[in-house]
Amino acid sequence: MKKFRHITAGVALAAAASLALAGCAGGGDDNSSTGGGDDNGGDKGTITLGYLPSWTDGLSMAYLAQDQLEKLGYTVEMEEMTEAGPLFTGLAQGDFDVYPSAWPQVTHKAYMDQYGDDLEDLGAYYEGAVLTIAVPTYMDDINSIEDLKGQAARFDGKITGIEPGAGLTGVTQDSMMPEYGLDSEYELLTSSTSGMLAELDTAIAAEDDIVVTLWRPFWAYNKYDMKDLKDPKGAMGEPETLNFIAHAGVSDEFPEAAELFGKIKLNDEQYGALEGLVTSDEYKDKTADAVDKWIEENGDQFDWIVK
Repeated sequence: MKKFRHITAGVALAAAASLALAGCAGGGDDNSSTGGGDDNGGDKGTITLGYLPSWTDGLSMAYLAQDQLEKLGYTVEMEEMTEAGPLFTGLAQGDFDVYPSAWPQVTHKAYMDQYGDDLEDLGAYYEGAVLTIAVPTYMDDINSIEDLKGQAARFDGKITGIEPGAGLTGVTQDSMMPEYGLDSEYELLTSSTSGMLAELDTAIAAEDDIVVTLWRPFWAYNKYDMKDLKDPKGAMGEPETLNFIAHAGVSDEFPEAAELFGKIKLNDEQYGALEGLVTSDEYKDKTADAVDKWIEENGDQFDWIVK
């Protein structure tokens, strides 16, 4: 299979634009360029993982995958991206081999439909992922998305979102807001995941009104006391799975790696423990160490873990 290790000019321009839009969303992991794991890669070939560090499910699974692949004898290259669009384009073109935490049924459905012939689904590792609209729990009178109607002045007419190219942004802008008649009252403010969290942090500290776009699983629910707004019209989509999506042909090129991806399954508690370590102050900028700690504490629960 022909491999392209350099992003094409168009994708590079899109990525550069994404960087400008996303601000500081691109995570600060000081070991991200090399993966940060032990130098125990082998001679089974090189696998490139593309991921979005601002979405910490992708960050967590990229480093868990790197750890396991290297222990199987692969060399792993890590490529950080700031937007899903350029990532899927690069994946379809073979710039990356695997995206280790795609949301294929709802959040990334448009990309799956666009590039489906050039992609390969290696399996789901988590079930029950959802896109949400959320407010702090101290907002007692806002419990449903329907309750936002006529209340725009309380929120300065803004719903605080994340990256412009995120699937969550598209679903909020194109489905939820028109379905509930909010597009004439509210503007979806996009910047970056870290920008949204900064706004949320400031608002909660002052107990100000704020409505944000979130998703589960996401560590912000552990840090902040938030509630998901009911979605009686189902405009945010049904629960979906988190999957390992590869460039077409990866399972033939790297069969042992594909087999590993197909075996990885995490429940809420197991995934929460992994993401909790990865996002903790103790392991800030030490993602590979967080994965090592998680394997030490949880590895005995799985028959696919390579130690």
